[in-house]
Amino acid sequence: MLEAKMAAELVEAKNMVMSFRVSDLQMLLGYVGRSKSGLKHELVTRALQLVQFDCSPEVFKKIKELYETRYSKKGPETVSAAPAQHPVQSRSPESLQMHASYDHGSSGTRTSLSPPNMDYPSLYGKHVNGLSRIPPKVLTKPEVRLAKLPFYDVVDELLKPTELVAQNSEKIQDSPCVFVLSPRQVDLIKNSRDLHPGIKSVQVVLRICYSDVSCPQEDQYPPNIAVKVNHNYCSVPGYYPSNKPGVEPKRPCRPINLTNLMYLSSASNRVTVTWGNYGKSYSVGLYLVRQRTSSELLQRLKTIGVKHPEICKTQVREKLRLDPDSEIATTGVRVSLICPLVKMRLTVPCRAETCAHLQCFDAVFYLQMNEKKPTWMCPVCDKPAQYDQLIIDGLLSKILSECRDADEIEFMVDGSWCPIKAEKERSCSPVCPILDLGSPEITAKLPPPSNPISNENGKPGPDVVDLTLDSTSSSSSSSEEEEEEESPPQKRRCFEKGLLSAC
Repeated sequence: MLEAKMAAELVEAKNMVMSFRVSDLQMLLGYVGRSKSGLKHELVTRALQLVQFDCSPEVFKKIKELYETRYSKKGPETVSAAPAQHPVQSRSPESLQMHASYDHGSSGTRTSLSPPNMDYPSLYGKHVNGLSRIPPKVLTKPEVRLAKLPFYDVVDELLKPTELVAQNSEKIQDSPCVFVLSPRQVDLIKNSRDLHPGIKSVQVVLRICYSDVSCPQEDQYPPNIAVKVNHNYCSVPGYYPSNKPGVEPKRPCRPINLTNLMYLSSASNRVTVTWGNYGKSYSVGLYLVRQRTSSELLQRLKTIGVKHPEICKTQVREKLRLDPDSEIATTGVRVSLICPLVKMRLTVPCRAETCAHLQCFDAVFYLQMNEKKPTWMCPVCDKPAQYDQLIIDGLLSKILSECRDADEIEFMVDGSWCPIKAEKERSCSPVCPILDLGSPEITAKLPPPSNPISNENGKPGPDVVDLTLDSTSSSSSSSEEEEEEESPPQKRRCFEKGLLSAC
């Protein structure tokens, strides 16, 4: 019943606007800080757009006041009679000029276009803006939606995405926006913790994107962008340097933090966006956000994103299940315990649910890298891996705690696993134990040296090498001497090192 009554009053407000003269339309648009220039049909369209999307109690009261003033000279009958209904068409707003203050009560955010201490009709406890309060036959234009950012939690929407519209034929355009923060919003900013010196975790940010309603839009800056807050220019992210010849440097398009240049009081804040008008259409939005760190996102992922080991084991069995159409049977799949990002052992094995592989990467380093340069691409398959799609592999986490002496494992068809040692470790490991020749037990087992040279006292003398023998004469020695002097190469190396194989 209440919804029907509100919808009826909304239609009544539109009908009153349709009966306005040019002077009435200009007064209404000037009251909310919008452009008053243009032909009558342009003013009517602009005013209807205001009623349809921003019909706050103050706007409704101003429309009624103008209507009563317009028809007061014709008697009370004319005032009470509503004009005939006309079809309403939705168009994009003609400018970004807007004065808005925000009052947050128990019923939520309410947009206000005049002083907040005005008496409101009881019907407008909430801001009238939504399809449920618009007659079903009235067609509305789809709104631009901005993509959700993992490192920013939206607290309030200060200005919904609004199209930047050129006011003249110049290439460089200026679009101003005036708004006031509520006392609650000011307290949130002042009482928030510092992420870095001078940077609060609760911020007012400006986001810019293409005016495309087909899907949520990523941040995209227009050419020649500059942002001025209360007569001071705000810092905008610069370009990444490019080391490749012929490749233009890329610019990271992120939310622009306006907090440090704003008046954290009841005073009005003016934001002016300077942009290049070169054919493409852009929209801007203002948000009160709480910025998160990679550590906070990691803790949130550990709380809600851990996949049970049994579910992961079932996924392994499904992946290794015999395909009847394939001639090759897969008996196992190897998974590395080394993170492909930093070449270190995994600590928090993670992957996206949309990925088809079992290989994981480390969530700690993945979140830290996206905090500095957000790409959200899987380092294994190079496909999108958004934060909302990340899961922690419970099975691989269990394996990492149990298997500490291997950097690779192999999953079997039944979901079991076994460690795989490195090739170097297997090739360098001795086949039999190594014995130290210095011990007396081993020295007693060694054979005496052949043909020792004794001195006059019968004691062994130093080794003598005959330098007169060449390779030909040495090769003509008897086979018996060769057998006595020759020793296996392996044993000879062992004597030189002082080690002997026990085999």
